[in-house]
Amino acid sequence: MIRTLSGATVKAAGAARPTRGVTTRRLHSAYDVAVVGGGIVGLATVRELILRHPSLRFILLEKEKELAVHQSGHNSGVIHSGIYYTPGSLKARLCVRGATLAYEYCDKKGLPYKKCGKLIVAVEQEQIPRLHALYERGMKNNVPDLSIIDAKGIREREPYCRGIMALDSPYTGIVDWRMVALRYGQDFEEAGGTVVTESEVNDIATVTESPAGSTEGMKYPIAIRDKKGNEVRCRYVLTCGGLYSDRLSQISGCSREPRIVPFRGDYLVLKPEKHYLVKGNIYPVPDPRFPFLGVHFTPRMDGSVWLGPNAVLAFKREGYKVYDFNVRDFVDALSFRGLQKLVLKNITYGIGEMYRGVFIGAQVKILQKYIPELSLSDVIRGPAGVRAQALDRDGNLVDDFVFDGGVGDVGSRVLHVRNAPSPAATSSLAIGEMVADEVESRFAL
Repeated sequence: MIRTLSGATVKAAGAARPTRGVTTRRLHSAYDVAVVGGGIVGLATVRELILRHPSLRFILLEKEKELAVHQSGHNSGVIHSGIYYTPGSLKARLCVRGATLAYEYCDKKGLPYKKCGKLIVAVEQEQIPRLHALYERGMKNNVPDLSIIDAKGIREREPYCRGIMALDSPYTGIVDWRMVALRYGQDFEEAGGTVVTESEVNDIATVTESPAGSTEGMKYPIAIRDKKGNEVRCRYVLTCGGLYSDRLSQISGCSREPRIVPFRGDYLVLKPEKHYLVKGNIYPVPDPRFPFLGVHFTPRMDGSVWLGPNAVLAFKREGYKVYDFNVRDFVDALSFRGLQKLVLKNITYGIGEMYRGVFIGAQVKILQKYIPELSLSDVIRGPAGVRAQALDRDGNLVDDFVFDGGVGDVGSRVLHVRNAPSPAATSSLAIGEMVADEVESRFAL
């Protein structure tokens, strides 16, 4: 269980009541490194840093009452194997290594997962060359146990799925990523780190005075202040802000670009009596003309089966409901030239996604290409997630790492993770290693 401090109160993240026998660790006024953002990337990174530097003082600041409640707690739960990414690319290397590390970590910590596999199914002849290209990519990326199977092989793996050919990836799995993220946080605290929740950072600046009562002079020249007026002093700051990474960067004087544009994905849920229709992950062959993978079938660790998602602009950065709306988030998104260009390049696709979000029968019609027995009466509306999509001003999706330092006096002591390569959950331990390397190369820890 993760102990978190909110002011002077110890909380248990994700628990109904505090853990018995836990004592409150004194909240220091100054730290060597402060990490802002308690999602899976921030947690994996601060865990890696404290394991490398156990003699230093680390603090993690999270604006919510609990850790890992946004992207880390609103995702499909898939452990991806690394099939889709350009061979030799950072995304490919991080995903493949991340999946290996994730399985090893879950085994070591006793966290449940299932290697239920994935089929990428071609339902039309024109998709077959793209399927073979994916196979070649996966092989070059060293994805384990890949094979091409025919229609008979599809039926053996997924009795109710119909296709003419598929790429079989038995190494793909599922896990509760929020559970994993919380365990990263537990590792961090057990190593001596401090977690503070309900601390929404709104200022990062240099200071000219030492902390009250300090005998160490200006060893801690950075002040991080939250909206409640609380202040933490530190030597260095790392932000892993996810949906707010551009705004966190801006408050330390950096450019807001690449800009974060939120895309909501709405899932359907298969009714329990129809769970027999799906055994593992069933994905379409991705269409290179469009920016997202398309709807798919995803079994979950709790036994449910999710179908989808679509991908539509969210009118609030943490808006998980159709009618969630925030004026600032809405204006920020629509006024950004990069989003305007992305919309123009994909206007037909975008309209289709919005239509399928409103009329779920249209989404079911696509899903029936893979499982013909599926009917509209078999599904209900399910949960949604919001993806922090980084966009440049030319309307290009930013897929790679974007690191950014502050400017002026802050510059040499602040590092922002503006974007972490997707799939960030699968790659989280590998991403944590790489961000920690970057921290060490920039800061004199």
